[in-house]
Amino acid sequence: MGSLQTPIGMRSSSLLDTSCGYLLRELQMIWDEVGEDKFEREKVLLDIEQECVEAYRRKVDHANILRSRLHQELAESEAELTHLLLCLGESSIPGRPEKKGGMLREQLDSIAPALREMRLKKDERAKQVRSVKGEIQKISAEIEGRSTYEDSSTTNITIHDKELSVKKLEEYQNELRRLHDEKNERLQKVDIYICAIRDLSATLGTEASMIITKIHPSLNDLYGISKNMSDDILKKLNATVVSMEEEKQRRLEKIHHLGKELTNLWNLMDASNEDRQKFSHVVELLAFEPSDVCAPGSITLNIIQQAEAEVKRLDQLKASKTKELFLKKQKELENTCNMSHMETPSTEIRNITNLVDSGEIDHMDLLAAMDEKIAKAKEEAASRKGIIEKVDRWMLASDEERWLEEYDQDENRYSVSRNAHRNLRRAERARIAVSKITGLVDSILVKTKSWEAERQKVFLYDEIPLVAMLQDYNKLRQEKEVEKQRLREMKKIIPQPVAVTDNFYVARPATSNRRISNRSINGGSPLNRSLSRGLNNTTNYAALGTSLRAESRKSHQASRTHGLRHSLASHHRDETASVVSLFSGPLSP
Repeated sequence: MGSLQTPIGMRSSSLLDTSCGYLLRELQMIWDEVGEDKFEREKVLLDIEQECVEAYRRKVDHANILRSRLHQELAESEAELTHLLLCLGESSIPGRPEKKGGMLREQLDSIAPALREMRLKKDERAKQVRSVKGEIQKISAEIEGRSTYEDSSTTNITIHDKELSVKKLEEYQNELRRLHDEKNERLQKVDIYICAIRDLSATLGTEASMIITKIHPSLNDLYGISKNMSDDILKKLNATVVSMEEEKQRRLEKIHHLGKELTNLWNLMDASNEDRQKFSHVVELLAFEPSDVCAPGSITLNIIQQAEAEVKRLDQLKASKTKELFLKKQKELENTCNMSHMETPSTEIRNITNLVDSGEIDHMDLLAAMDEKIAKAKEEAASRKGIIEKVDRWMLASDEERWLEEYDQDENRYSVSRNAHRNLRRAERARIAVSKITGLVDSILVKTKSWEAERQKVFLYDEIPLVAMLQDYNKLRQEKEVEKQRLREMKKIIPQPVAVTDNFYVARPATSNRRISNRSINGGSPLNRSLSRGLNNTTNYAALGTSLRAESRKSHQASRTHGLRHSLASHHRDETASVVSLFSGPLSP
């Protein structure tokens, strides 16, 4: 009991200072008054003490739980704050006090404001990142061509903590700026392509709206939706522009071809200015390159069809006109060749006209070929001009030589007559001209041989080699001089009997100034051959004289176009006749 009293007394004294001690004193007073047993009193006090211990234990446990919770909250707050700092990429929080010891509630109260600030900052950062990612996804979808006209909500975008840092946000922003630049660049390309399609459509006369809508409806401004700028659309736009450029090139080439045909046909048929003015816009395009042709409606299919119809109409009229022009050019070619005594190129008119009618030969090619022949003929005629002029002078001098010989044989040339003085003056001029024949022939030979060496071809004069002609002439002149010398020597030895000559040899020379024609030399004639045979066989003069008279009659009855050959024959004839008369007397015709 004594041991119990001490604790009880101690507990009683400790309880006296509280409301429990007052109640305990009141309980003792009741027990004293009642006379409660000491043991009962001790038991009750023990029960009371046990109940108090249990009550304290419950409070202590509750306090421990509270302390543990506060520790946990403080630890979680510290961990969350550290995590937020790491996520947001910040090393510390401005204005936050340094971590120090103290009561748990004080520590929680000190960290709570920083934690709230970091949470708000995290939410703001998440909004920024979500907005940037939303824009990135939206622009990416537009670039990729995925339903860009449908609104996409950013609330469904998932944001991870590792995406909340400032560095990551800057990366997203840089990516967004890059996508914005790419989008603008693509939109510029799309606009450029669309403008090109509209310009080409205007030039070609096609409907631009239909072409653009066929590529993608979003490209047409009438639909009011965002333009598709995907790679596939850009490829289609580029292919469309290239195709239209090629079509433009093809049409322009066709118009150029038609314009040239129209110009050639107009020039061919000497079309009027009124007819040309109707298609002047087609001809004007000949001076333009494809890149310079941009006027609306300048190369439409309608213009091409009209030009084709006009070319077809003119082409039908061209055949008859081509025949006329061909014959005209053929005449011009013949005149050019005849004036220069050249061989005219053979042209089968009937076959050519049949080819023109059947369409087997192109009209312009035919006329171009004729122009080329005429140009070559004129060029060769120009190169022959100096030689031809000398040949003409030679032939005129030879004609004068023949006339002079006939004049010298006329016994009445000095008689008084009406034209005697004129013949005397002409004879003087003829002797001057005849004296120059040798130098003239030599000059012609030099020029002709030089021409042949330069051109590597034979110089033909009316289809006869001129060099051979001149050489034959020189040979005949030499033979004639030999015969003249022989006759002079024979006259000195044998007296000349009086002979009644044929009327053909005593004819008076013509009083008119006869000139040899351009075709006076005709190589290989019977007269020339007879002359050659006669000169090679001078012993049989009687037979030679008979042959010469027969050939001379034939030559006299023919045209005087055999001037030079006739002149040579006349010289030799007179000399041969004189020789024959010396040996056989008068010759009967």
